Amino acid sequence: MAEQIVLFACVHNAGRSQMAAAWFNALADPAKARAISAGTRPGSAVHPEVVAVMREVGLDLTRATPRRLTAELAGLASVLVTMGCGDQCPFVPGVERDDWPLADPKGRPLPEVRAIREDIRARVEALVVRRGWKA
Repeated sequence: MAEQIVLFACVHNAGRSQMAAAWFNALADPAKARAISAGTRPGSAVHPEVVAVMREVGLDLTRATPRRLTAELAGLASVLVTMGCGDQCPFVPGVERDDWPLADPKGRPLPEVRAIREDIRARVEALVVRRGWKA
């Protein structure tokens, strides 16, 4: 079976989708699946508050760079998880899609960003377990 790719997509690819991809790649067996992330209007850098709260759990996003969500990139995915990009997120025929309604962490106080981080961790862990991708 070919490697499964999960694409996490949001608007700026500077918060939610970056956290989700980092969690996924930490929790999933890399021989079975890996995650990438992108945004419909990528920002210039990952939000500093997101980098800070992910560092607290041992996940380093200092080198992560937001990138544009293209049809080609979406076409690589077997699962597309959208987070607040609504109609701007592409429809990709044959790709399983899920939408996670999560608050944007940009500019929020650290306790709120931590809560978003933990919500994302729980959702990612459930996805990994449900699909049999646990490391």
